[in-house]
Amino acid sequence: MKFDKEFDASGMSCPLPIVKTKKALADMESGQVLRVIATDCGAVKDMQAFADQTGHTLLSNTEEGGKYVFMMKKK
Repeated sequence: MKFDKEFDASGMSCPLPIVKTKKALADMESGQVLRVIATDCGAVKDMQAFADQTGHTLLSNTEEGGKYVFMMKKK
């Protein structure tokens, strides 16, 4: 999937992946896609909750090589 920006939150624990994702999205245009990589298993639940609360769209949530990869479209 094509993305406009990538943020690697590997090694960060909750709540940092969400805090940093929010900051990364702030610098993006509406409709752009952010790819987030995380190692914290809590990020799976947190990313969906973040999308639900903010109106951004979680396009995908996959696991690649022991890391969680999220594609989030800015509202």
